[in-house]
Amino acid sequence: MEQLNVVNGINNAGSWLLNNGDLLIQYTVNVIAALLIFIIGSVVAKVVSRTVNRLMKLRGVDITVADFLSTIVRYSIFAFTFVAVLGRLGVQTASVIAVIGAAGLAVGLALQGSLSNFSAGVLLVAFRPFRAGEYVDLGGVAGTVLQVQIFSTTLRTVDAKIVVVPNGKIISGNIINTTRDPERRTEIIVGVAYNTDIDVVKKILGDIVAADKRIMHDKGVTIRLHEMAASSLNFVVRVWSNNQDSFEVYWDLMENFKRALDANQIGIPYPQMDVHLYPQAKVEINPLQ
Repeated sequence: MEQLNVVNGINNAGSWLLNNGDLLIQYTVNVIAALLIFIIGSVVAKVVSRTVNRLMKLRGVDITVADFLSTIVRYSIFAFTFVAVLGRLGVQTASVIAVIGAAGLAVGLALQGSLSNFSAGVLLVAFRPFRAGEYVDLGGVAGTVLQVQIFSTTLRTVDAKIVVVPNGKIISGNIINTTRDPERRTEIIVGVAYNTDIDVVKKILGDIVAADKRIMHDKGVTIRLHEMAASSLNFVVRVWSNNQDSFEVYWDLMENFKRALDANQIGIPYPQMDVHLYPQAKVEINPLQ
């Protein structure tokens, strides 16, 4: 009996294969074609995105724009490939596109923050307030721009930390670009004791500034009494230099100012408080009261 059932099953399978052989061959061909479309589409997406990136860089396009646009091209080709694969498998692409649109709307409502980062990334690439290689301060996070991606921007801090900042946070805050302009002004506050002669301090500071060849003297130098603070007279020194020299100029001037003031016996005060004690009349207390 069992052998008869096995034989009947084999006969039924053989009959099905004979009756549906063309359909099976057609589905097999479609599946193989879909796999080929997917593989070819993936390869084309990578090749085209890399080619677009390379061509834009060769034409002098900013690296952040090149990376961003090449990524958009890659994902766009992937999307068309996915639709082509479904169409080859016999799925109605119109219905699929409608479903994807509805799903995209639902996902968009659920991922408003991510979409905000994406739109912010588009604005950053379009207006380019900073480029790769520039040093920026993005709402308290400072570093050199490495890459502007679709949803985030990557920075490297001065102590070699990698910081990823969401684009939405960047576009909604202040962007301070310290390397876009080739020239930069340096400001230093120098405090001296109240009994110091103002003209003497200005001459000492001015001589040090005049001796520094990195300072752009033609753009003007400011050395003035800035503030009469609680414990010191604060002088402000403002000079211009090349952007790449600004930190070295600041540090060298600070050190030279200190040495020159010490050599001229001019004190640099620290916060202090004068306490005055006044004698009070003694009050005699009668123990019998």
